[in-house]
Amino acid sequence: MADIALGAGVIALVMVTSLLQVGPPGPSGPLDWAAVVLVLAAGLAVAFRRTFPAGCLLVVNLVTIAWFHFDYHGRLITVAPLIGCYTLAAYRGWKAGVAGGLLTAVVTVLAVRLTLNGEWFGDQVFNAVPLEAAATALGAAVFSHRAFAAGARDRAERIAEARSDQAKRQAAEERLEIARELHDVFGHTMAAISVQAGVAVHVMERRPEQAAEALNTIKQISDEGLAEVSVLLGAMRSPDMRTATGGLAHVDKLIATAGVHVEVVTRGDDRTVPVAVDLAAFRIIQESLTNVRRHANASKVRLELVYGTALEIIVRDDGKPKPATSGHGIEGMRARAAKLGGTLTAAPHADGGFEVRCVLPIREGQ
Repeated sequence: MADIALGAGVIALVMVTSLLQVGPPGPSGPLDWAAVVLVLAAGLAVAFRRTFPAGCLLVVNLVTIAWFHFDYHGRLITVAPLIGCYTLAAYRGWKAGVAGGLLTAVVTVLAVRLTLNGEWFGDQVFNAVPLEAAATALGAAVFSHRAFAAGARDRAERIAEARSDQAKRQAAEERLEIARELHDVFGHTMAAISVQAGVAVHVMERRPEQAAEALNTIKQISDEGLAEVSVLLGAMRSPDMRTATGGLAHVDKLIATAGVHVEVVTRGDDRTVPVAVDLAAFRIIQESLTNVRRHANASKVRLELVYGTALEIIVRDDGKPKPATSGHGIEGMRARAAKLGGTLTAAPHADGGFEVRCVLPIREGQ
């Protein structure tokens, strides 16, 4: 609609100024039907300027040179070529715009020399050509601005898409982290309860006081498990899952509820580790002790913590060795270690029993 209105405006401008003979002086021939056809052709070309910018410029240049050839009054017909120069540069780029501007300049020189009997490079030429150059330059500037804006939108869309993908990956990692935390918490708690419940059932009739002690232990373990789950659920609302409960400072609680004798050996002087390593080490020890209660039928466990440039964790039991499994527990421990750039192996030991060995690098910023 805007282009149709512009084309109609060009028609009205040329016809009115020609009929009233106002505007810049020029040929003063009478208007006839051929003039009307030329003006309508120029207006239609302008109306379709965005669809056919090159065709628009060619038509208005032909109309202009014909207009002056037949001596019709009104130099404002030259407004149409200016619109054509701007349009071609604005919608096809500066190269096409320069070509169109040069074509229009040649048409202008020919019209001035052959139809107006002017000089090849007289005042009329030097008045018209700069206007055509300005229209072309304006169109090229608009094209560049649009290209820059489109590029900025594309970059913004790519950045938004990349952020969306990153958010999805982060959400997936957080869900996996939550699943691991819940597995460790519930696995440890339920295994400890199972051990104590078995003790209570075994001694209930012969030593009721020991059964009562086992039941009290079950209650304590349950309360601690519920508290840990509550803290974990609170941490799930936090952007940092490392705020979950746990850490090597709580290893004593694990040992107290292990249901088996645990010998702890600590080596190395540097006992300070990053939060992520601290929590991962705690969960790996917790899962290892849980697996001992469930599967090893062991009477003794040796836990070694070796501090240095990396934290090495060794959990070895004296139970009956079984082939290493790829269950969620060991798989989760491996994933924890790999996330921090560490390694974890879990396999029967050559001297008997089952051994879990994990190495967690200690780096700043973890």
